[in-house]
Amino acid sequence: MSSPIFRQLSFSYFCYFSLFGLVIPFLPVFLDGRGFDSRAIGEILAIFTATKIVGPTLWAMVADKSGTQLNIIRLGASLAFVCFTLLFWVQGFWPITFVLAVFSLFWTAILPQLEVMTMLSIRRSAKIYSRIRLWGSVGFIVLAVAAGEIIGRFNSEAFTIIGWLMLLLLAVSSCLLKQPRAREQGSHESASIIGKLLATNFILFFIAGLLLQMSFGPYYSFFALYLRDLAYPDVAVGFLISLGVVAEIGIFFIAGTLYTYFGARILITFSLFITGVRWYLTGHFADSLLVLLIAQLCHAASFGLYHSASIQFLQQHFQSNQQNRGQAIYIAGVYGVGGALGAYISGIVWQDGLGALPAFEYAAIACVIAGLLACFIYPKNVKLNKLVNE
Repeated sequence: MSSPIFRQLSFSYFCYFSLFGLVIPFLPVFLDGRGFDSRAIGEILAIFTATKIVGPTLWAMVADKSGTQLNIIRLGASLAFVCFTLLFWVQGFWPITFVLAVFSLFWTAILPQLEVMTMLSIRRSAKIYSRIRLWGSVGFIVLAVAAGEIIGRFNSEAFTIIGWLMLLLLAVSSCLLKQPRAREQGSHESASIIGKLLATNFILFFIAGLLLQMSFGPYYSFFALYLRDLAYPDVAVGFLISLGVVAEIGIFFIAGTLYTYFGARILITFSLFITGVRWYLTGHFADSLLVLLIAQLCHAASFGLYHSASIQFLQQHFQSNQQNRGQAIYIAGVYGVGGALGAYISGIVWQDGLGALPAFEYAAIACVIAGLLACFIYPKNVKLNKLVNE
């Protein structure tokens, strides 16, 4: 598929996830440069992540009432840009925490609406979605490598300049998008989403995702500082994180084929167990570059495969007029609560690097439990359709 819609959506994913390539590895480095210890960093990241509990649900309600995702995307991108600009001037724990929290509140408005817009535009084709989404991974790689080099050459304050520029580009990209026409949604059952949320399959899926995001706490909060403590050069941070995203891109290329042969339960369960192995290797053998390379390649399953299968699960589980709320509830609970708990617990356990091993061991255990729960998802309701039409 090569069309203006495909290019516009791909560019927006590129811009949005390029910010992840900056924030995930280097926000802790920025905070460390501002003089915060590991516990304070964990607390700031927990509050920063906790905005995903409120933000997606709030914006989804607005989108459901307005019937348009595009206005929410544009508003979120513009206000996130304005808030991030304040980091040039604010100092101290609470001012920085407040600015990052408000920035995240608006930033979280974008992705759920972008996902729904994309699926509406491509008629829910898994193959086309994967090809568009991989441009987000490309953006992540570009920023992770470039930011690692720039921050290493200058200092941690370069974080704010890079972020400001990318948010400006994201705001511009949102202006290029067009709202797709809504497809027929059938009868409106305003209360039916409660039944969907209380379904056993969704509860198992939700808890497994929550544990997975909790397991990412040590990685998202301290991986860059962890590598620095192990005497890896600054550029290695961007390279190793980018390696994981390269593997993720590979998964996106073959995702359509995997959906044809496997149900979501198998893909999700496999991803969870592989992620458990990844955290064990990272905690015990990160001083070996070879083992660390293998662990980072597991990101193909930890994020790429799991994310793709999860999006399809949500599309299959919720009706058309429930998609915004379904996406928002999932992101609020799994990424918001799970991410915040993971960051907070990691900040307590990490102890400025002394608790790195137990932190990654706890992460591995969380993934094993999540994988066992995913085994009980009923396959008939979860198996993905062969969405391969272009």
